[in-house]
Amino acid sequence: MTHDQHRALLLSGMTTLLVLHQAVLESVIADEKVSISTAQQEKHEVQLHTVASPYQAGETQIRILLPRERKPDEKFKVLYVLPVEAGNGQRWGDPVAEVVKHDLHNQHRLICVFPTFSALPWYADHPHDLTIRQESYFIKVVVPIVEQAYPADATPGGRLLVGFSKSGYGAYSLLLRHPKLFSQAASWDAPLMVAQPNKYGMGPIFGTQENFEKYRVTSLLKKRALLLQKSPRLILTGYGGFQQQHTAVHALMDELKIKHLYRNGPKREHSWNSGWLPEAVGLMLESR
Repeated sequence: MTHDQHRALLLSGMTTLLVLHQAVLESVIADEKVSISTAQQEKHEVQLHTVASPYQAGETQIRILLPRERKPDEKFKVLYVLPVEAGNGQRWGDPVAEVVKHDLHNQHRLICVFPTFSALPWYADHPHDLTIRQESYFIKVVVPIVEQAYPADATPGGRLLVGFSKSGYGAYSLLLRHPKLFSQAASWDAPLMVAQPNKYGMGPIFGTQENFEKYRVTSLLKKRALLLQKSPRLILTGYGGFQQQHTAVHALMDELKIKHLYRNGPKREHSWNSGWLPEAVGLMLESR
């Protein structure tokens, strides 16, 4: 079988899986309607799905990048590469291009997933606006789609999170709020010590201080400390503009005896494409 024939067969199988699992997915998310397109192939063999759900305002997208070499029935760990901008914004760089540039999906044999969100992503559910349920969308729609339609390791050990800035905050808050769902989170140059939702576009997403407290990383670290003292599930690397926040949260984790991997530098541009991602992903996988 030629490479092109193998790829066509694989895509055909993925389309079939999406159709077969549609009813299962809708049952997972109760009675709320979710519409998922079949995969469209973009450059670099990225698979693109368009999603409509009540958790987000308008359509969102999920991009999937698979390891090139795959064996029948082989399962792969999934790296969720969390965006820092709404939609397909690239002011802060292009995460898909960065993963492809460093060949991370092949080097580490990962399924890399790139979801989008309709509003600025802080990975929280708004207390009143049902179209800003970012945490619920990610957990109830994105993760099930990936695990039902692709050869994903659907265990906690197979779910990895990485991000920077807002999405670095989101990677930590998602793991800390759902420690039995995700195994590791890597954060680079993120405002992890922030105490109020009054900057960086946080207000419209969190809504209130009371709601923000549910997602506040410093509080969650204290709450989950005992669960995080055996192995390094949190990775904290480098900085662009948030060095003080990183050194402070590193000190807090040391105080709480939370095992973590920490790199204080080097300073880089606040962007997906400044070279920090390979180190963060490598540290996460080497520590397992």
